Amino acid sequence: MRAHAARVIKQANMSIISKPDFHPAFVTAMKGYSFSKFKQDLTAGLVVGIIAIPLAIAFAIASGVTPAVGLVTAIVGGFLVSAFGGNTVQIGGPTGAFIVIIYNIIAQYGLEGLALATFMAGCILVLLGLFRLGTVIKFIPYPIVVGFTAGIAVTIFSTQMPDFFGLTIDEKVPGDFIGKWGVYLRHFSTADMATAIVGLLSLAIIIITPKISKRIPGALTAIVTVTLVLWIAREYFGVVGVQTIGDRFGIISTELPRPQMIGFDMKSVNLLLPSAFTIAMLGAIESLLSATVVDGVTGGRTNSNTELIGQGIANITVPLFGGIPVTGAIARTMANITNGGRTPVAGIVHALVLTATFLFAMPLISLVPMSCLAAVLIMVSYNMSGWRTIKGMVNNPKGDVWVLVVTFLLTVVFDLTIAIEIGMLLAVVVFLRRVSENTTIKVYGDQLDAADSDMTQHEVLDLEPGVSVYEIDGPFFFGAATKFDEMMRVSTSVVPYVRIIRMRRVPFIDSTGLHNLHILIESSHKEGIMVVLSGVRDNVRDALHRSHIDLLIDRGHICDHISKAVVVANELAVRRRMLEDAAMAAE
Repeated sequence: MRAHAARVIKQANMSIISKPDFHPAFVTAMKGYSFSKFKQDLTAGLVVGIIAIPLAIAFAIASGVTPAVGLVTAIVGGFLVSAFGGNTVQIGGPTGAFIVIIYNIIAQYGLEGLALATFMAGCILVLLGLFRLGTVIKFIPYPIVVGFTAGIAVTIFSTQMPDFFGLTIDEKVPGDFIGKWGVYLRHFSTADMATAIVGLLSLAIIIITPKISKRIPGALTAIVTVTLVLWIAREYFGVVGVQTIGDRFGIISTELPRPQMIGFDMKSVNLLLPSAFTIAMLGAIESLLSATVVDGVTGGRTNSNTELIGQGIANITVPLFGGIPVTGAIARTMANITNGGRTPVAGIVHALVLTATFLFAMPLISLVPMSCLAAVLIMVSYNMSGWRTIKGMVNNPKGDVWVLVVTFLLTVVFDLTIAIEIGMLLAVVVFLRRVSENTTIKVYGDQLDAADSDMTQHEVLDLEPGVSVYEIDGPFFFGAATKFDEMMRVSTSVVPYVRIIRMRRVPFIDSTGLHNLHILIESSHKEGIMVVLSGVRDNVRDALHRSHIDLLIDRGHICDHISKAVVVANELAVRRRMLEDAAMAAE
């Protein structure tokens, strides 16, 4: 695992002067493309396009923008992800994961700030792909992914309460989770019964539909059914009070927006860079996780670097048309696979279906009740929560559980940027603690077994009096260096003549380990103690050479095997004892 990670990081450090790893799956898929494949892609694209309509609208409204923005984002982003991405079946578009951060950016910096943050996020994604960091992104610890995904789910759920119950709120709703629920509870008495019934009916249809047929999208079924019922109730029975998309947003334009330039100034760039980084990382994680899941289903292989570049191109372009961030949407991607989609053509067809909807069906979309969309997002948040995964992780190591819990709470109580930063820091601390705990130090005084653990015949070596052996088993890095230093201080009550430091199981040594070893050798020499190194690997020997530690001891005292080191140490101890005996005799 460590070797693989080292190779990945080495590749990531390659200069982008070399040929970029950019090979869009669309270009590859077009080789040998046939009419039979087109029929499959056409069917899948039509179905996914229909499924994406309510989701794009719901995610847009929850993010604080108009339904038209959601559809434009799904059209432009979906097309570009399919055209330039590295996965053959990935469907791109707005997702629930971005709702919280988009809402907060708009609240603080407006739509102009969101456009700039999205554009910068796209540039970051392109750079990640060009620097071949696509594989490195997958090393983000799973508890962090589960924690912030569950936190986003809870946050999405909480934002839908006013629309689901039809609350009349006469004050500004705070952005923080606790303050938001305080407002909800104070105004819950204003709930509208008809709105709540529409929401509950929509939720029931979404839950029941997959049990009847998994091919029928529950969200779309609920929207069509409930919208029709509400229209009949309004027209013929005088039912009022249930707010629709048209009631809130008025007449929605059906004209495709023209590209607009994004305003840049260094102050805004500095303010929005953390948010842009969060959007980029979240988009990279979600799209690559989606690609990994579908690769397991289709047997395909995603080019991670190309996928990041494709996602980056989409996020650079979308804000030019007033859109919000996009990424790979796993639910729509799985629907694409289920309905026969196997090439990026299906994703392009899905974008064309959304375009037709935008141009010709917006008057009908205006009739959709807001409580119905709230029900759609409540189900999205339920599916995102991953409560079964969290339940299964309770018995995992405590460090992982704490990383998950802290990331979840920070996402809910504060925001996603802080959650990812603190979560990553905790994950690193937990990892270093585990590695440090796995690094053991053994002390031998009279005899030691020179053989490896997997050998059947063991060679027992006798140590002369005054020779001590300290064996380090594991990485000699800053987490273990202190442990080794403490062990050296308390291991023996009698000062030895020679110290053998056995390093056969030290895969690497960092600067702290080198520093501690340097101090140990110098202090040992001041006390008249010789130091012999045993079993030094080539990479560790190179590190010793670069830090000039090999100059502190005789080259003959750096041995490749313990048997040689014991011979050298025994000779030194015997010689030292003879000198002491001679000195005592002279007195």
